[in-house]
Amino acid sequence: MTSPQQQPEPHDHAHGPDHGHATGHGHSHSHSHGPAAPVSQHLRKVIAAVLIPFATAVLVGLVVLWPGGTPAHERTGVGFDRQTEQGTVVSVEQVDCKDVNAAQVPPTGDTSTPEGREAVNAQQGQCEKATIEVTSGAEKGRTFTEIVQPDAPRQLHEGQGVVVAYAPDAPRDLQYSVTDVNRKLPLTVLAGIFALVVVLVGRMKGVMALISLAASFLVLTFFILPAILEGSNPLVVAVVGSSAIMLIALYMCHGLSARTSVAVLGTLISLLLIGLLGSLFVGWASLSGNTDDNTGLIHGLYPDIDMSGLLLAGIIIGSLGVLDDVTVTQTSAVWELHQADPRMGPRALYRAGIRIGRDHIASVVNTLVLAYAGAALPLLLLFSIAQSSMGTVANSELVAEEIVRTLVGSIGLVAAVPVTTVLAALVVSADRPGSDVGGQPRAAAVRGGRRRRAK
Repeated sequence: MTSPQQQPEPHDHAHGPDHGHATGHGHSHSHSHGPAAPVSQHLRKVIAAVLIPFATAVLVGLVVLWPGGTPAHERTGVGFDRQTEQGTVVSVEQVDCKDVNAAQVPPTGDTSTPEGREAVNAQQGQCEKATIEVTSGAEKGRTFTEIVQPDAPRQLHEGQGVVVAYAPDAPRDLQYSVTDVNRKLPLTVLAGIFALVVVLVGRMKGVMALISLAASFLVLTFFILPAILEGSNPLVVAVVGSSAIMLIALYMCHGLSARTSVAVLGTLISLLLIGLLGSLFVGWASLSGNTDDNTGLIHGLYPDIDMSGLLLAGIIIGSLGVLDDVTVTQTSAVWELHQADPRMGPRALYRAGIRIGRDHIASVVNTLVLAYAGAALPLLLLFSIAQSSMGTVANSELVAEEIVRTLVGSIGLVAAVPVTTVLAALVVSADRPGSDVGGQPRAAAVRGGRRRRAK
């Protein structure tokens, strides 16, 4: 057997005591090797003493708040609350727009207003007359026609799948209308490509990540959304549901270990901070959460829902995914730093780990801000067209919601780095048995990725 002195140690030997190099190595090492060496029984008991009551509280919350299903209501026929069926475009023919009376308002010839320009354009050029066949529901096989103007954003072609709205109370000729295109096939193919890439690159961890993703959607679909619709406090539902998603995702993807438990604790503390700050500033800024047609429809259908609480719930759920990434990365980095040099104390581990965290903070905050800006880009364009000042734009409730959402979430993400790094440094440095495997010092036992054992 090769002696410890003869064993190749390209990673540890190359970096040595240089913590700056060890930091970069720690981050990449966490993604390419197995779990770290075991922690002591005492530390496991301490971590369990914190996490078991928390997991129990989450389980109790799920049982108490579990809904009996989405509450029924009478369809309004407005927006997403319309009854829909599937359809197929059977044929499309070109017709003169004047012959089918495509104008929505009487043409006046005055093109100085948007309505006038729309009316004139609707009377000019060639329109499309599409024949649609209903392919689902009680009237499967029924056909109707749809007139598509030349400047319409959605053009139809023969053989295309569409979504049609059904209004049973309308006159028979007006009961069906095309509301959208059927995108199930391209979305399914894209989802399949995503799953394939994750499994090919992540292997078993990729499979577990996909399973945890499915579990997250199940919690969201069967617990969070119906519980809010039943009238439960959105903030409480979001906290319980997010905690359940966090426990499932982290332990399923990264294993039942002390390292994962530290990441869970860091995520929990950051979520609590986001909840407190969000509650404070949503109330202080007088954000109602009812700012567009969709939230207005929700409020109209279920007036008992706390819309500002719904906004706060969205902030918490939206921050959770990025928080998981930050806390797991920081915990893994500190664990790997300790294995590279077991002599490092908590202070040295923290300093080395926080250097990784600062790089992570810079990229994550920028990512979060750009993600929200991208989602609100059409709105920002409208403000730009109106030549509104920056102060006016920021003060509007639509934009103020996104500002509060972005900044509160970013504060929680930034705070997660030092909090998780401190927890990880304290836990891993406190685990210092004098000797371990076969009487060898722990420093020798933990070196080499092939000698690592599951926690």
